[in-house]
Amino acid sequence: MRPFQTLSALAFCALSLSSTGCIKQMVLEGQIAGTREASAAIDTMTDYEVAKTIAFNGIGQFEGMHYLAPDNEDALYMLAKGWTSGTFAFIEDEMEQAEDEEGLEGPRYLSLKNRAIAGYDRGLQYALQLLSLYHPGFEDARKNDETIRAYTAEFTDPERDAPALFWAGYAWISKVNVQKEDPAAVADLWIGVALMERSVALDPRFMNGSGHTILGAYHARTAMAELEDAKKHFDQAIAIHGGKMLLTQVQYAAKYHCLKGDKDAYVKALTEVVEAGDVFPEQRLTNVVAKRRAARYLGKVRMRECGF
Repeated sequence: MRPFQTLSALAFCALSLSSTGCIKQMVLEGQIAGTREASAAIDTMTDYEVAKTIAFNGIGQFEGMHYLAPDNEDALYMLAKGWTSGTFAFIEDEMEQAEDEEGLEGPRYLSLKNRAIAGYDRGLQYALQLLSLYHPGFEDARKNDETIRAYTAEFTDPERDAPALFWAGYAWISKVNVQKEDPAAVADLWIGVALMERSVALDPRFMNGSGHTILGAYHARTAMAELEDAKKHFDQAIAIHGGKMLLTQVQYAAKYHCLKGDKDAYVKALTEVVEAGDVFPEQRLTNVVAKRRAARYLGKVRMRECGF
């Protein structure tokens, strides 16, 4: 809870005839804020399975907090972040593994795909609620590129708005990526891209340049896409984090080098990720996920899909 919000809450409590309920609300909001701050501890973990359990237990906790305080910004933010990052790190990871093992028609793959879509959709739901708290009018703004750009231009606070726009754009783009065979979903991809581009414009360093990594992957979505723009974004991300966020190199290989048909660069980038040490203690879990994917993408199935 920000200082001005705390003062406002105290003033309200002083005037309230039901001070006990008000105090309980303040305690709840303080607990939500403290839990959000403490959640960074999971980023330093290396045990993938333990982290998965903690992550989804944490999501459940914030779901309950949101139920009790539906307009609390911290709860909305953590639910947007938790569902989106948890779906990417765990559900989509298992989905990719199932795809390699049983193909696109396998029952386990299809089940995990549906779970991934639902996870990203829930993260997006909370992210859009948060954006609407700051600036209402998203539904009207999604009519066309001009209206969505005008809407995102209303977000001008790098500290507050860039994170909210990031998770909204991340959830949107990731959901479309999972259901890329659905023309209706792909047709709305530009909305998620607009949200992410505004986040990067406000704070390109947020999440250690992850917005650039996501936009790099977007621009390398097909061989007919904007591969040079993809390269620029990947290079900008690496310049920001100094190569310590290994997911950038994974996406660089899986998207750009794969489409370019550059086997040597592909193998080199992924091998360096697999062999990397503890290069970023504050983001160990993210790098564990990157290593898992790098090892998978060096496998026969993914190499064959790249034509190698």
